[in-house]
Amino acid sequence: METTSSHREEQIERVDLKALTPGYIFTKRCFDFIASLTGIAFLSGLFVIIALLIKLDDPHGKVFYSQTRLGKDGQKFEMWKFRSMISGADKMVDQLIQKNDVEGAMFKIKDDPRVTRVGRFIRKYSLDELPQLYNVLRGDMSLVGPRPPLPREVATYTNYDRQRLLVIPGVTGLWQVSGRNELSFSEMVTLDISYINHACISQDLKILLKTVLVVIHPSGAY
Repeated sequence: METTSSHREEQIERVDLKALTPGYIFTKRCFDFIASLTGIAFLSGLFVIIALLIKLDDPHGKVFYSQTRLGKDGQKFEMWKFRSMISGADKMVDQLIQKNDVEGAMFKIKDDPRVTRVGRFIRKYSLDELPQLYNVLRGDMSLVGPRPPLPREVATYTNYDRQRLLVIPGVTGLWQVSGRNELSFSEMVTLDISYINHACISQDLKILLKTVLVVIHPSGAY
C-alpha cells in the first residue's frame, strides 16, 4: 500500500498548472462564449427536429434532461442534454450497476436497456450533448476540457483523480477523441491530466477538429 500511495503522490507532484495562464483562460472564455452563441443560433433548426423526434418516440417524456454534475473545484451545476433514455432512468442505476462496462468511477452500459430508439441514434452521433452549448454560454462548461463527473463518482476519487476538477469541464476532450468508452477510467484521468499540463488554444482547436471527425465517424460511443 505504501508503494502505491508513494507512486500516486509522485504523479500528483508532476501535475503542472503553469499552462493555465490568465491570457489562455481569457482567450478560451471569449472563444467559448462566441462559439456557443453562434452554435445555438446556427443549430436551432436541428434542435427543433431532435425535439420532435424525441416527442414522437415518447410523447409523455420530456425533451430535455438535466443532471447535477461537478465542475471546476467541485462546484455543482445542472448539465443539460437531449433526453435519450426512458423517464425515470436514474432510478434504475442501482439495478444495473453490476452490468457496468467501464472500469473505475464511471457507469456506462454498452446495450443500456434504458435508452430509447431515438436516444440510441442521437447518442451514437453525440447529438444528445448539443444542449450543453447553453452550459458553455453560461460558463459552467467549456467547449474543451475533462468531462464533468457525477457527485457519486467523485465520492470514490483518489487525490490524483480529483485533479480533473482543477479546470472547467468540457463538452469534448482528449477522452472523446482518443477512444471514449473503449478506455478505462484510469486512462481517461491520465488523458485529462495530460490535457491540463499542456493546455493551449492550439490543442483545444485540434481536439475540436478531431471531435467533428469522431462525430461523423463515431467509434466507442454508447
